[in-house]
Amino acid sequence: MLQLPISIFWFRRDLRLHDNAALYHSLKAGLPVLPIFIFDTEILNKLENKSDARVQFIHQTLANIDRELQAYHSSLLLMHGSVIDILNTILTKFNVKKVYANHDYEPSAIARDEQVNIFLQSKNIEFHTFKDQVIFEKNEILSDTGNPYKVYTPYKNKWLQKVNDFYLKSYPVEKYVANFYQSTPFALPTLAAIGFRPSHIQIPSTRINENLLKEYDLRRDYPEQAATSLLGIHLRFGTLSVRQMASKAQAINATWLSEFIWREFFMQLLFHFPYVQKEPFNRKFLKLGWRYDEKDFEKWCNGNTGYPLVDAGMRELNATGHMHNRVRMVVASFLTKHLLIDWTWGEAYFAQRLLDYDLAANNGNWQWSAGTGADAQPFFRIFNPTLQQERFDPHFKYIKKWVPEYGTFNYVAPMIDHKFATDRAKQAFKNIQD
Repeated sequence: MLQLPISIFWFRRDLRLHDNAALYHSLKAGLPVLPIFIFDTEILNKLENKSDARVQFIHQTLANIDRELQAYHSSLLLMHGSVIDILNTILTKFNVKKVYANHDYEPSAIARDEQVNIFLQSKNIEFHTFKDQVIFEKNEILSDTGNPYKVYTPYKNKWLQKVNDFYLKSYPVEKYVANFYQSTPFALPTLAAIGFRPSHIQIPSTRINENLLKEYDLRRDYPEQAATSLLGIHLRFGTLSVRQMASKAQAINATWLSEFIWREFFMQLLFHFPYVQKEPFNRKFLKLGWRYDEKDFEKWCNGNTGYPLVDAGMRELNATGHMHNRVRMVVASFLTKHLLIDWTWGEAYFAQRLLDYDLAANNGNWQWSAGTGADAQPFFRIFNPTLQQERFDPHFKYIKKWVPEYGTFNYVAPMIDHKFATDRAKQAFKNIQD
């Protein structure tokens, strides 16, 4: 007997059933839809921490999705291995006609999807992909001359001109849930089975405090107030819909909405200029004389620089997987300007520890801080960590939380003089300008 022909929906950075573009299109197309997720060993093997909270979060989210699917008499097929091998295994068990997924814009993901497309074509299987994790992608926001933007403000202006209800409209997946592939529950591999252990780090909630976010523009720079949304991890893995969140931001606070636009600005930079993943956007800075001092870098990593706002930020990151946005700029500036250490070292450290790590945003923000990126902070503008503390944590509430020994004999002395460090950095950058 011939097996029933089906489609596959492949979860990636879109871990939700509601308002999911490719899932909607797969279900609407009519064939029974088998939802799958692949714990890709190409990605997992690069993670140093086997108690990585992000992996546990994904695993728990997938278990929740499977419970939702069981209400529709379906189940999630969750597998662990290399993508092509897993897909090949699935094709031996099911009569797959089409595979659906949402776009990913990172260079490694684009290369993976090209390989998947070639593989599926060899099996006469269609591969359909859709925009889901951004409002505008690829070439949808270009300058009047047809070129990608390299400066944020004109990109933002064009974004705001173009956005309307059409781009923010949700996909009504719920209309077609009867088209999920009907099956008894598949066995989900445990966290241990994929090589990871539980983490003590808490994942921020998806709940939004709208009253707080109405004052986002007034309060976002003060780390002790905790007045930001903390939704980064949910946008990164798609547990929330960016369309629904951007709609809320549009209604609540224009400054909060601008954070969504920054996210897409950096994504389009990475898409159009993929070399920025490993090199400065402004390639003249390849000649910059960075220092590669492992002892200084370790002090920065551990929050032992003697500059309390820097130390508080790094300790918050190490303990929680989060760092306040204002403080991220301060610690990044300190590493790249005060210590003159290559921004790629800081970027890699953040990549291993940030719950909301996103290649495009992490890369873009580090290059902005280092002065090497598109629309970057000028090289001669260097954050003074002491003045930043006086302005944004004047009562030391944030610092005391994370650096309890501050103000005692146990607190370390500053590892470098501010004036010496800034003069050295300005000269190093000036040498490149000349």
